[in-house]
Amino acid sequence: MATLTIGRLAEQAGVHIETIRYYERRGLLAEPPRSGAGYRQYSEGDLWRLEFIQRAKQLGFTLTEITELFGPDGARSADEVLDAAHARLAAVDDAMRTLAAQRCQLRRLVEVCRHGDGAACLALLTDSEDAR
Repeated sequence: MATLTIGRLAEQAGVHIETIRYYERRGLLAEPPRSGAGYRQYSEGDLWRLEFIQRAKQLGFTLTEITELFGPDGARSADEVLDAAHARLAAVDDAMRTLAAQRCQLRRLVEVCRHGDGAACLALLTDSEDAR
C-alpha cells in the first residue's frame, strides 16, 4: 500500500497542510506513523477520513459534531449518523425561518425607505414592535 506525505495528502484532499495538523491535534485524524527520516506517512484511509470531514463541514456539521460522528472507536452506527443528520436538518430549518423573517423585515424597510419617508424608515429601525 502506497503512503502519502502530508503535502500529497493535502493536495489530494484540497486542504492546507496546517489543516491536517490541526485535525490531528483535535483528534479528527490519528497521528500517522513516520518514516525513518521522520516524515508523516498517511494512508488512503486517512485521505478518505479527510474527505469525509470536508463533506460533513459542507453539510454544516461543526468539527465537534464531526468528532462525535466518528465516535470513540472510529465508527458510528447508521442510526446515530441519521440522528445527527436529523438534528443538523432541524438547525438548518430554524436558520431558514430566521433568515426568511429577516428578509421580510428588510424588504419592508427597503420599501418604506425607498418612498422617501425618512421618519418611517428610521422608526422601523428603532421601534422594536415594527421590527418584529
